[in-house]
Formats: sequence, structure tokens, C-alpha cells
Amino acid sequence: MTETQVLNETGTTLAFSTDYKRIAVEEAWAPQQLLDVYRTELAAGNISDPGFNSLWGYYLGNTERASALSARIVEAGPNRLAAMDAAGVDVQILSLTCPGVQILKTDIARTLAVEANNILKESVDAYPDRFYGLTAIAPQDPEHAAQEIRRGHDNLGFKGVIINSHTQGEYLDDKKFWPIFEAAESLNTPIYLHPNTPSPQMIQPYVESGLDGAVFGFAAETGLHLLRIITSGVFDRFPNLKIVVGHLGEALPYWMWRIDFMHATSVKSRRYEAIKPLKMRPSDYLKRNIWFTTSGMPWAPAVEFVRDVVGTERVMFAWDYPYQWDPQEVAALDALPWSIEEKKEFFQGAAEQVFRL
Repeated sequence: MTETQVLNETGTTLAFSTDYKRIAVEEAWAPQQLLDVYRTELAAGNISDPGFNSLWGYYLGNTERASALSARIVEAGPNRLAAMDAAGVDVQILSLTCPGVQILKTDIARTLAVEANNILKESVDAYPDRFYGLTAIAPQDPEHAAQEIRRGHDNLGFKGVIINSHTQGEYLDDKKFWPIFEAAESLNTPIYLHPNTPSPQMIQPYVESGLDGAVFGFAAETGLHLLRIITSGVFDRFPNLKIVVGHLGEALPYWMWRIDFMHATSVKSRRYEAIKPLKMRPSDYLKRNIWFTTSGMPWAPAVEFVRDVVGTERVMFAWDYPYQWDPQEVAALDALPWSIEEKKEFFQGAAEQVFRL
């Protein structure tokens, strides 16, 4: 193994392998125009979603962390590249930050999604060796979203689709959204299902206890969303659909045995109208149609567990910039007791295969 040393921005010397690229696949970005719209909507009280008001009411505030985040997230140039270089990250796949345009009125959302994609294309073109992009869509209009997926793939050269989980309390298992799945599957382009704060229907116990965000609410909401997609039969209808999910699967790999057991029990009992027989067990779809990233979860025991239960080829690196990123993280993951081949698959190969880089 060849190794290099870098003095990162904190003054710490990091050592990491140079035998493979490190491709970080869940890296947030937003055009300034979108943050301006968020700020206007918050000031006017136009959005009633408690999760959005909690999340962006904070990140558009005046604290040191909020100011740093809002400055970093709109930048896809020298400062972002410097942070990457300081930690040994070679490439970022950029995607529109949560909740994207999904919180906005449909006409505004459509326009902003197109504009955001055009702006992101400029950044990707400026640094083609360092950045790739995912297509932002407005699921509020599924047919327009499908068209934008095709434009992102065919005209902009983007490598997948970003969906920031629920859209104003609606979930993708609703068949009205299935044109989105149809477009993604037909193009063999993956959907990254990124967390959102819990929907208005479920958020109250989370927000009143301060647990609505990344500490727990994100995982509870997105794990629910992904499980709804599985149990609704989406992957029986779209067997070649690829979905990527962060935070090591929002805890679903840990629950696989119990999910299979209780799903089979529910099917047999006919207790729920929504639970129908599937062609496979729920866990089988997690092992066939889902890929898992380490965004926000660079914890060796959890990484090893998920690799063990879903397969090493389905787990890949993400850095969660600029929300939860640590310059030491890459060196720590580089130090895991894996072979060079396993590390190359984790940092580079899986991303190249899934996103067709």
C-alpha cells in the first residue's frame, strides 16, 4: 500500500492510502437563490411544516455553526476543494440539500429545480475531475419530475437523482409518484433517498424533545419511507430500480430479520390493506435494490455490521459535507483492517458501478 501524508486545515497530519480514489457520494449543495427563497418564506410564515421551520430556521440564523454552514453549502469551488484536499477526498457527488424544492408550491418548485440543476452543471463543468451532480426534481409534479430526470441524465450528464424523502407529508409509495421510478429505472440511474425532517403527521414528539433532526428524526423518517417503498411493491413493479440511502441504511439493516418475520405475519393475517404479498422478503430487496453509504456514520462497528448483512459491494463512502464532516474521518476509515481491494471497492468501486462514473 502506498501512503501519503497531508497537513489538514486543523494542523493535524493525516496519513492515507493513494491506491484508490475517495468518492464521497452524499455531499450537500444549494444555490444561493434557494436559500434566499427559504429565508423569504420563513420570514413571511408561508410554510407550516414544523420540520422545515426547525431545520432552516436554525441554519439561516446567526449562530457560528449556522453561518458557517450557509456559507459552505452554496460554494462549489476553491473552499470546498480545499476541505476535500485537507482530508484526502478526491471527488464529491453534489446534490441539492434537504428539503430541496419539495417544501415549496408546485410552480415555484418546478422552476427552482430546473434553475438549480443548471447552476450545478456549471460547477461540475468547472471542476470535472472533482465534482459530479445529481438531478434535483419537484416530485409535486411527477410528470415534470420524470422529464427533468431525463434532462439531467441526457443533457446535463448527471449521475443520479436526489429526492429529499417525503414531499409535504406524501411518500413515494403512492402510485402517483411512480413516473419518477419509471424514468429512473429506464435510464438505469439511481435515486438517492436523502433524509428529511419527520413529516407534519409524525413530527410532534420529535420536535418537542429536540430530536427532529439528524440526531434521530432523520433516520426514523427516512427508514419509514424506504420501508414503505419496499412493502408497497415498488421493486416488484420496477425490479431494476436502484436506490441509494445514507447513514448506513437508516437502521433498516439492523431490523431485517424482524421486518421479514412481521411482514410475513401481516401478509398471512390480512390485517392491513396496505400489506400485500411480495415476490421476495423485504430483506431481499435491501440486498438487491438498495446501496448504503456511510454518511454521518463513520463508526467502524456499524460499518462492519452493515457490510456483513448486505454485502461489501453495497456499502460505499460518503462524507456528509458540510453538515457532519470531519477531516480525520478518511484516515480513520482508511485504517480499517480491510484489504486494498476491499478499500478500493468501498471508497471508489461501488460508487463507480452504481453511479456509472
